Amino acid sequence: MTYITHTQQAIPTSSRDEQATAQAELDIHLETQAEVVAPTQDPLTSRDRRIIGEIIEVEPETVRTIWIEGGITVWVQLVGGGRLPFDRNWFATRVAEVKATLPETPRERNQRLESELKEACTVFGLYHGEIDYLVFSTKVYRQGKLVGFVGWDEEGWYARPRQYGLNRVAASAEQVIASLGVRATIAA
Repeated sequence: MTYITHTQQAIPTSSRDEQATAQAELDIHLETQAEVVAPTQDPLTSRDRRIIGEIIEVEPETVRTIWIEGGITVWVQLVGGGRLPFDRNWFATRVAEVKATLPETPRERNQRLESELKEACTVFGLYHGEIDYLVFSTKVYRQGKLVGFVGWDEEGWYARPRQYGLNRVAASAEQVIASLGVRATIAA
């Protein structure tokens, strides 16, 4: 009986390296083109990443995305390519626990305060000038006229009708603007 032995030819290393390099370049090009055509919006905020990072004990920057599969499993996709599965109920409980203990960053605080200030200004028909985020303070105007100064510090919201003088302190932006003697606008 005659036996035929097949051997595999080795691909020269240089051509294998060239092929791998070309494939990597193509992958990068395709990914770039896909991003240009349909840019992806990151559904996770930096706070979300901090919470997830705290739960699974990784750096927040390594969390790429998160999704729920089948209503039972929470999947966390990492930047390096790994995926971690978690029970949805356990994960939700941990998120609530971490949210309660995770301190607010200065940026998150400023975003929250700015949102509250905008809502209060809308109620009174006011607009505000540029916000100094280091001390979170600004001027509020109605029809181009200065109404007063509004800000937030460790005591809470404050306002004063002039640049110098005593601060009027209140629990919310709306209450502190009302303390300036401004009446809410009435919808027609």
